[in-house]
Amino acid sequence: MNLLVQNLKLYIQSHVLPGFFIAFILLLIIGFLLSLGRNLDPAVKLERLGIPIALLLGLLSILIGPYGPLPLLPQSVTDIWINLPTPLLTLVFATLMLGRPIPKAKGLIQPVATQALLALLLGFGQYFVGGLVVIFILIPYLNVDPLMGCLIEVGFEGGHGAASIMGASFAKLGFSGGLDLGLAMATIGLLLSTIFGSGLVVVGRFWGWIAPNSISYKDNKVKEENDDNYFNQLKRLFINIAFTGLAVLIGFLLQNILRALAPFVGGIFQEVLLVFPVFPLALLGSLLIRYLLEKFEKTFLISQILQREIGVLATDLLITTAMASLNLPLLLNDWIPLTILALAGLIWNLVAMFFFARFAFQDEWFERSIIEFGNATGVAASGLLLLRLSDPRNSTNTLPIFSIKQLFLQPLLSGGIITVIAPLAIVNLGLKGWTEICAISTILFLGIAIVIKLAIPKASL
Repeated sequence: MNLLVQNLKLYIQSHVLPGFFIAFILLLIIGFLLSLGRNLDPAVKLERLGIPIALLLGLLSILIGPYGPLPLLPQSVTDIWINLPTPLLTLVFATLMLGRPIPKAKGLIQPVATQALLALLLGFGQYFVGGLVVIFILIPYLNVDPLMGCLIEVGFEGGHGAASIMGASFAKLGFSGGLDLGLAMATIGLLLSTIFGSGLVVVGRFWGWIAPNSISYKDNKVKEENDDNYFNQLKRLFINIAFTGLAVLIGFLLQNILRALAPFVGGIFQEVLLVFPVFPLALLGSLLIRYLLEKFEKTFLISQILQREIGVLATDLLITTAMASLNLPLLLNDWIPLTILALAGLIWNLVAMFFFARFAFQDEWFERSIIEFGNATGVAASGLLLLRLSDPRNSTNTLPIFSIKQLFLQPLLSGGIITVIAPLAIVNLGLKGWTEICAISTILFLGIAIVIKLAIPKASL
């Protein structure tokens, strides 16, 4: 086996091709395999059980990655793939609002409010739990930098994109290992959310926590495919890809406008605007396009099925390529503090999911909490993947509730204002002071959720 691997590696190295070209071709092949594989009966049955094909392909990619036991993938390829999470996540967000009617405000105020409170509880709670772990365990026994108290939120909530952005901030504050540790924590979060979250879906299906699906997605897909000939189907595909690209373009334009305005704002807000990610702005772009299509009665141009498939493929590619880029030596180097922080973050996310969400959410508690668990453990793409497993036919209101919540919450957490402020607050107030602020905030959000639950009847919103 070792001889076969060595021969394959020598063959690849002797037939030198530009790393970008190899990465692009392999990405196309993986995309084709994911699209084809998801429609095969074994894959459909696995996804019904809660096991996504992207997870299986991701685990295979770890084995053949540059740090795996069968290192067939060149590191030049994974060095390119490690930059894909943000573009792919932007593509996912660009499809969220295009394929569905804009939901009416009536009946969504309370669900969106409680969804936002769960997200705030998770985010500030990760700082609170991370601070406690660093203060009482990691500093006394391992003498780590106090800024490690930020790593759970940066890696879990923000993912690889936020970790890359915050790496420079950490370095300025004297935490030179912040970038590598943040990327490692992001990788751990992605693995935990995908593997552990898929297991939760299996358990949820067994215990009856998942709401029954009343709409047959497969039947709708067959009906839509049978409505047109192949030429019209291809035309429809290109039109939908164009609308998705337009939503991304709007996101980039808005991002450039924010960056142009940043010098006039100054201070901490300037720093936030300069590092603000593009994917929530792409979501805003998709909402704007959907609004215009509905206003001018042109929604027939958009296919809900195709928009969903584009988002699903981007999600699966994000999971697969991120797992292929897993830097095992980096994880092994600092495995003790990373493991302790990751376990603390995972336990906190589970507590919030099973105690807060079950109490606060009146309907579809599992679907609404599993997407937030994925988002708070392995970024939004992982949350959407877990929602797809638990709600394959989009028969719940979880996706629009989550999407609207993201419009308001993304500027705060996951690379937003709070993420940028946190290390500065630790340096100026001390880790203990910042942890106390996060503890108070967490309790406050919990109290507001209890008031909303008890004081505002469901039928009134």
